[in-house]
Amino acid sequence: MILKEFKEFASKGNAMDMAVGVIIGGAFQKIVSSLVEDIIMPTISIFTGNVDFSELVWKIGDASIKYGNFLTTIVDFLIIAFSIFIALKTANTLNKRAEAIAKGGFDKITDNKLLNKYKKKNEPVPEPTIKTCPFCFSEINAKATRCPHCTSELEKETV
Repeated sequence: MILKEFKEFASKGNAMDMAVGVIIGGAFQKIVSSLVEDIIMPTISIFTGNVDFSELVWKIGDASIKYGNFLTTIVDFLIIAFSIFIALKTANTLNKRAEAIAKGGFDKITDNKLLNKYKKKNEPVPEPTIKTCPFCFSEINAKATRCPHCTSELEKETV
């Protein structure tokens, strides 16, 4: 019984995606750690008088506080966090564009380029001639009320 439930859990897409993410994250962390330890921190040490950050230590009596490793770890974390931020920001932008196109509209970049093109010439912006079917995502005539590909009825849109 438990084995069957575990098999169902492990074979679900979310669990597999998470496993792949953890593996790739571990590999990415090694790359970033090498970048920080082998390239960034030595470059910083050149500008700070050849100080090796990994050997920076405060000695208080017999205790040693190794703040150099801590500084290296902070730089490591900041690079990983910034990389994840950029990746998520890019993914969110692409998802928003895909949703806008799926709803039958232009994406912001295309729309702005068209508007700027016609504003310069003082011409009216033409009506779109195609739209995207929200059911099968095929390009169809903007005036169509039924998709010729999937035969779904389309809502009448005011453009």
